[in-house]
Amino acid sequence: MNIAVALDDVHTDALPGATEAGSAPKRIVVAYGFWIFLLSDIVMFSALFAAYAALVRATAGAPTGAELFNQVGVAIETACLLVSSFTCGLMSVAIGSRRRFGTYFFALVTFVLGATFLALELREFAGMIAAGTTPQRSAFLSAFFTLVGCHGLHVAVGLIWLAVMMAQVATKGFRATVERRLLCFALFWHALDIIWIWLFTVVYLMGGRP
Repeated sequence: MNIAVALDDVHTDALPGATEAGSAPKRIVVAYGFWIFLLSDIVMFSALFAAYAALVRATAGAPTGAELFNQVGVAIETACLLVSSFTCGLMSVAIGSRRRFGTYFFALVTFVLGATFLALELREFAGMIAAGTTPQRSAFLSAFFTLVGCHGLHVAVGLIWLAVMMAQVATKGFRATVERRLLCFALFWHALDIIWIWLFTVVYLMGGRP
């Protein structure tokens, strides 16, 4: 979020491709910079996926994914996050048409679904730790908690960001700066959904097989 806000203040004359008639629109500058941030985040998750793939069989006698994962609970988590991506898109449509009620309503639904996803994930972690399957038990568990926990941390940051943006809409309305930050949030949230689809497939579906 700090990156998106900071980019609002960047002077755009230095942007490559700026013409003599004027600098590039700030909306393009912010979106361009935020895409760079998202790509760097995807590179980080790629490294975590690679580490998980290398360590998935290194259980050291601890339970495997097939013994640990609750597929029903994970399916509910997935449904919550995917539906939240849809409601986030509806929120963006409401912002584009300057509808405050629609913006607040779909932001609230997105927040509730995201918070539900996070609560279910924390419950899964708490259950594993209570059973003694902590990250210290094996390399597999260390990789699992790091990968899934990193995604969960991103979701928590996204929820805080969404709450702050709704406060800004309430106090500042649909200013250009607020719209740009909401655009960055939508990109961030949709990226988290894409990462989760990969995570769900690689970790829970493939790793949950006996």
